[in-house]
Amino acid sequence: MKRTMLLLPAAMLLFSILPRAAGAESPKPLTVSAGEEITIEYTLKLEDKSTVDSNVGGMPLKFIQGGNELIPALEASLVGMKVGDTKKVVLEPKDGYGEIDPKAFQEVDKSRIPPEALVVGTPLEGRDPTGEPIHVRVSEIKDSTVVLDLNHPLAGKKLFFDVKILDIQMPAKKEGGDPPKH
Repeated sequence: MKRTMLLLPAAMLLFSILPRAAGAESPKPLTVSAGEEITIEYTLKLEDKSTVDSNVGGMPLKFIQGGNELIPALEASLVGMKVGDTKKVVLEPKDGYGEIDPKAFQEVDKSRIPPEALVVGTPLEGRDPTGEPIHVRVSEIKDSTVVLDLNHPLAGKKLFFDVKILDIQMPAKKEGGDPPKH
């Protein structure tokens, strides 16, 4: 009996130092892939090094990878990253907010613009024919008209992102599923 008791601790030690059997590996850390809920910290700068947007030190950004919630080229650049990874991503205008569309300028009567907004660069909000809000900027002021730029404010600009992956989760299952479509 004494001999068996002495062998038992030695056997336990042997089991604890033996490599794991094939297939019994520890789970691999999640990587950014389609369908995952991703939490990031980011800073967006322009070529002149000016910061356009940043959530560093603030509320992290959460999105579903592949859910078209980010600029597609930025989203694609994150695939394969793990929690804690950082990356610098540079997007050319065509991969960001597009090139400046020369057809996206509209000339309107000066009387339609508030006098305090008659400054080049002033952002304005209007409504399209369907009543949806549109955002424009004053591009040029003429004698009796004002030229409005309907391009995205970052159109034509190279974008420089610094991104850090803070968390990766499987998205929570919805209770009861989606309602039936009619």
